Amino acid sequence: MDSNIDLDKVKKSYFNLLAVYKTTGNMEGKYLPCIVKWGIQLGINISDLTDLERTTPTIPTDKPSRIEALYHLVYLIYLDKVVEDLELEVAAAYAEKLGFEKGLVGDLFKSIATMAYDKSSSDMQRDVEDFIKVHNP
Repeated sequence: MDSNIDLDKVKKSYFNLLAVYKTTGNMEGKYLPCIVKWGIQLGINISDLTDLERTTPTIPTDKPSRIEALYHLVYLIYLDKVVEDLELEVAAAYAEKLGFEKGLVGDLFKSIATMAYDKSSSDMQRDVEDFIKVHNP
């Protein structure tokens, strides 16, 4: 994993994703393997899940926090250096819940699927931020 990334923030975004699906009660079963895989890759453990039960994750509402959450989704997709269609689908559904337009999300994830795997996390974060700024002023 990239040492330039704040793993606690990525975990928080992951927990927010879980909270959204938990509160809406309509997570498609096919998403579960992807979400579990991300949790394993992040090293989520019993203690983390216990802490999650004691807190109330929330969907970010301000634009910088929503962009950061979107970047964390990109980071989760790239954890294993393989971009899977299901990961893009899960991330796109969550990005829409973050308030991003469906078309924008689709375009962003198409560009992610063709991104170089050897980018640093800061380069990737900058790419996501630039994409959002250009396509969603």
